[in-house]
Amino acid sequence: MSQQHAAPAPTPTTDAAVATVAGRHDWWRDAVIYQVYPRSFADSNGDGMGDLEGIRSRLPYLRDLGVDAVWLSPFYASPQADAGYDVADYRAVDPMFGNLLDADALIRDAHGLGLRIIVDIVPNHSSDQHEWFKRALAEGPGSPSRDRYHFRPGKGATGELPPNDWESIFGGPAWTRVTEPDGTPGEWYLHLFAPEQPDFNWEHPAVGDEFRSILRFWLDMGVDGFRIDVAHGMVKAEGLPDLGDHEQLKLLGNDVMPFFDQDGVHDIYRQWRLVLDEYAGERIFVAEAWTPTVERTANYVRPDELHQAFNFQYLGTHWDAEELRVVIDRTLDSMRPVGAPATWVLSNHDVTRHATRFGNPPGLGTQLRLAGDRELGLRRARAATLLMLALPGSAYVYQGEELGLPDVVDLPDEVRQDPAYFRGAGQDGFRDGCRVPIPWTRTGSSYGFGSGGSWLPQPESWGELSVEAQTGTAGSTLELYRAALAVRREQADLGAGDTVEWLRAPEGVLAFRRGDFVCVANTTGEAVTVPSYGKVLITNGEVAETGDEAKVPADTTVWWTRA
Repeated sequence: MSQQHAAPAPTPTTDAAVATVAGRHDWWRDAVIYQVYPRSFADSNGDGMGDLEGIRSRLPYLRDLGVDAVWLSPFYASPQADAGYDVADYRAVDPMFGNLLDADALIRDAHGLGLRIIVDIVPNHSSDQHEWFKRALAEGPGSPSRDRYHFRPGKGATGELPPNDWESIFGGPAWTRVTEPDGTPGEWYLHLFAPEQPDFNWEHPAVGDEFRSILRFWLDMGVDGFRIDVAHGMVKAEGLPDLGDHEQLKLLGNDVMPFFDQDGVHDIYRQWRLVLDEYAGERIFVAEAWTPTVERTANYVRPDELHQAFNFQYLGTHWDAEELRVVIDRTLDSMRPVGAPATWVLSNHDVTRHATRFGNPPGLGTQLRLAGDRELGLRRARAATLLMLALPGSAYVYQGEELGLPDVVDLPDEVRQDPAYFRGAGQDGFRDGCRVPIPWTRTGSSYGFGSGGSWLPQPESWGELSVEAQTGTAGSTLELYRAALAVRREQADLGAGDTVEWLRAPEGVLAFRRGDFVCVANTTGEAVTVPSYGKVLITNGEVAETGDEAKVPADTTVWWTRA
C-alpha cells in the first residue's frame, strides 16, 4: 500500500475529538457550512495554487467567522481536466494540494477548533486516468473491466455514430469513440461531462462496493460527512433511450432526464446511509441534486437516505419578494413530510456570485458574464444573506461571499480554465469568475493568497475587499457576516425549524416571525414603512424608527427581537 493510500494511524484522541465536535444532537439541522474551493483559498508554498496546508493555516479565521463546518471541494489525485472533479484516485491527495498527512492534520486541527470537515465525493464519473478506465481501454471490447463504465457499440454502418443522442452538459455529444488496442476505431463510452470524465456504470456491483470502501476510508480519517457531486446522476434509464431533443440543456432542471434524477439513485443512498450510521459523531451527507422541483429534491433526504440537499430552486430565484416567498413555502412544505431541514444556498463554485447576479436584471440565469450594477448587487447580496440566515434550517456560505466579492467577469480568454468554456453549445463556461483566489491582505503579489501570485489573475480592486481591509471596519460585509452569524447562534428562535409565520407587509416586502424573532426584507428599490417589531438585532441598512413604525431602506433586511 502506498503512502498516499495508507491513512494515518488514528490516535486515542481521534474519536474524542469527533465526539467533541459533534456537540449537540442533530447539529446539521441548523449548521452554517462554509465552502472552501481549495485552489483559491490559501497557498502555503508560493506555487500560485491553494493547498491543504494553506487551508489549515486559515482555520482560525473560519472559526472566528462563526461557521459550524467546512466543506472542501475535491483535493483528490486528478489530472485536473475539470478542476479535480475528474478523480484518478479517491484515496490519494493530489500533490498540488499536499498529501494524506496534510489532510489528516487539517481534519485534526479543524476538530480542535470546533469545526467539522465535509469532503466532496464524486461518484457519477471518474477521470479517464483512473486505473479502472485505463484497464478497460487496454482490455478491449467484452472485457469485464468495460462493464464498470458505459461502453457501447456505435450506430451506423461502421459504428461511426454515437450510441444515442445524449448531449454532454459541457456541450457536444455525451459519447467519445475509442481506438481499440489493435488500432481500429471501436466502442463509444458515455461521459455526461468532459470526455476526460467517463461515467461509472452503477449497475455493476463492483462500483457500489468500491464507493462504500472509499466512504469508509475517509470516515476512518475522521471526516464528518460528504457532499455528493452530481447526486442526481449515477443511475441511467434502462436501455439508455434517445431523448429525441437537440436542445437538451434547456431541459435540465425542468424535467426528469434519462440520465438524471432516476429513482434508482435512492437505493444507492440507502446503502450509503447504512455505512455512515456505523460511525459515531453524526456524520452527514449533502446532495448536489439538480432536480425539476423541490418536491423531488425532498426524495433525497428521506429519513433513511441523505441529510441535506442544496436548494437550487432558491439559489436561482431573483431578488423578488413574491418569487422568494413561493420558493420558501414550497421548500418548507416539501421538507416537512420527510423530516429534513431546508438547506439554503446563494452561491457556489459553479455559479456567478450572487453579489453580481443581483446587480443584473432577472432572467439571465446563474452563469453570466455581465458586471451589472456593482453597488446595487452588493446591497442586495447583503440583504439576501440576512434573509437566508433567518430562514429555518441550514445554510451554506461560499468562500469570499463574506467579503462581498463580485464575479470577475473580465478574465482574458487566455487564462480561462473552465472546460465548459472550450466546448461549443454547452455551459457558458464562465465558472472561472467565481473561482478567482480570495484576497487576505491589502497588498502583495496575490493579496495574501500566497507568495507566488495566483492561478487566476485577481482584480486591482481586490485589496480593498480583503480580509485585512474589512476586519474591524464598521459596516463592512465581513463584519456584517460575523455579526449575523453570532446573532444567529445567540437567538434561540433562529436555526433549526420547519415553519415561518408570515406577517402582513407592503408589496415587495417579506416579513415573518419565528417566536420572538422577526425578519423583514425589503426587495424593492424604495424605502418602505413597517411596524417596529422591537429591538433591532442587525440590518444591512440604516433603519429609522419613529414611535411604533420603522422606515426600512431599499434592498434591506432587518432582524428584530421582541425579547
